[in-house]
Amino acid sequence: MTDVTPKGVPQSIDETLDMLRAADYVADRALATVLFLSLRMKRPLFLEGEAGVGKTEIAKVLASALGRRLIRLQCYEGLDVSSAVYEWNYAAQMIEIRMDEAAGQTDRDLMERNVFAEKYLIRRPILDALSGTKGAAPVFLIDELDRTDEAFEAFLLEILSDFQVTVPELGTIRAEEPPIVIITTNRTREIHDALKRRCLYHWVDYPNAERELEIVRRKVPQANKRLSEEVVRFIQKLRQIDLFKAPGVAETIDWAGALNELDKVALDPETVSDTIGVLLKYQDDIARIEQGEGRRILKEVKAELSAAAE
Repeated sequence: MTDVTPKGVPQSIDETLDMLRAADYVADRALATVLFLSLRMKRPLFLEGEAGVGKTEIAKVLASALGRRLIRLQCYEGLDVSSAVYEWNYAAQMIEIRMDEAAGQTDRDLMERNVFAEKYLIRRPILDALSGTKGAAPVFLIDELDRTDEAFEAFLLEILSDFQVTVPELGTIRAEEPPIVIITTNRTREIHDALKRRCLYHWVDYPNAERELEIVRRKVPQANKRLSEEVVRFIQKLRQIDLFKAPGVAETIDWAGALNELDKVALDPETVSDTIGVLLKYQDDIARIEQGEGRRILKEVKAELSAAAE
């Protein structure tokens, strides 16, 4: 792994904005403000919003910009302590026991200390996140917390309160410096108020057209200027329709990239129909667009851009 030199946190909201933009993350001032406060106050940042709006990317960009390790805990139903905190390397411990027995070792206390030595401890994301040194605390991303159950949520609340974990065989392990914690949720269920109160909260919404166009130009700079404008306006209008799953920013970037690969310089009905699977992931949504909604939106987009050019 490449060594990186940890950097200090931004000293102002403007510095935070500049840091994000330098990493090609186009944030609004509200997000930069809450991120700055989270870093300065050393409080977890709770990011809520629809899937694909860039919540996870914030943690990745922050780790890169600050020169910190990114530790990611991907949440899922049934996540338990052995997967999230630590477990023992049982195979290596069995070898240690066999070696002690072969050597004629009879001191059971010594054998126990050997078996439960720290070298046999497998650090999972939570324990790993508590292992940072002062001035180099990692960025700890707890991704899609809403996928776990309430029992794990309660356990996480305890961790975020004290930033310490007790391993019965070794004792309590405390963070020398608490990690920079980013929690994301897609709001598939409500997270308990007690956990939210530990955090600073921010709703990450879809960007407006101006900001989304800047995102596309940064992420797909080779795309035709007219094409980028049409893509953004088309998706902005698409999100106003009652779809099962509206396209996120990730889909906007993917669609612009796909159209660029096809050497398109502007949208047309056939291209929209052929590539709509890049944007929409549910057949009912795709069928609705192909039944005429897509042509109507495209016609509006073309008319608006033509009027703006006059």
